[in-house]
Amino acid sequence: MTTDRVGAVDPAEPVMPGGECEREPDPSDSLRTFGAVVQALREHAGLSRAQFGEMVCFSKHTVESVELGRRMPDVSFVERAEEALGNTGALRHSARFLTRGEAGLAAWFRRWAKLERVAVSLCTYECRLIPGLLQSEGYARALFENRIPLLTDEQLEAQVAARMERQRMLYERPTVPFHFIVEEAVLRRRLGGREVWHEQLKHVLERTLPRNVTLQIVPLEAEYHSCMDGPLRLLETPEGRRLAYSEGQESGRLIADPKEVRVLQQRYDTLRSQALHPKDSRALLERLRGET
Repeated sequence: MTTDRVGAVDPAEPVMPGGECEREPDPSDSLRTFGAVVQALREHAGLSRAQFGEMVCFSKHTVESVELGRRMPDVSFVERAEEALGNTGALRHSARFLTRGEAGLAAWFRRWAKLERVAVSLCTYECRLIPGLLQSEGYARALFENRIPLLTDEQLEAQVAARMERQRMLYERPTVPFHFIVEEAVLRRRLGGREVWHEQLKHVLERTLPRNVTLQIVPLEAEYHSCMDGPLRLLETPEGRRLAYSEGQESGRLIADPKEVRVLQQRYDTLRSQALHPKDSRALLERLRGET
């Protein structure tokens, strides 16, 4: 059962008899459990968060976020923590049960995030900000610090952690093509200050190095533009179904109607021909970095 309207049944969720969606485990449960194990072992070893952070090459702030279940630990954190805390195997074993979920993702985006994880191709056009899959941690943090109404510290950390976790798709799925089209004006915006901006440009260059990740920039002087109606995302499911997603102020819309998706796909394909070639796009990014 599918629909193209927000608030109706999610095509990515299992549906139970009677139309009710099966409840998935809350991902925050596994994060909090893992964090509690880390904290217990750290305290048993007589280490402060700052001392432990130095041992595992992560900040005290990151250690705290993991222990409180706000942040998904990456592989390096688990391995270094395991070694620092006695190689008991407890952390490696606990990490196997961590659930990647939607904690920290906007409610209207969670449906699309589920589809992204199984898509066989993903295309993104952005005219407002750097796409989430290409954001550095500093840039993402600056975005959420500017959110109105203001987020609590816990909410901010959850948002940043979710965004960083989502980026794992880029290197965990090397055979899936990821294509991005971004406006030059977005790349020139120095959100967070000069240092954050410089790091963000470097981050985009690094994230678009793999063969399956392509970036094209729409230059400021472009005279033709087929996507003037706003940002756009497109994907293809393993079954060959094509879906689209558009987002605005405090809302998002999953589009499943084949005719509407076809029109949006045509717009995106046309914009690819209007944007700079990927090699020229990288050259422009390098020039922008030189301006810092």
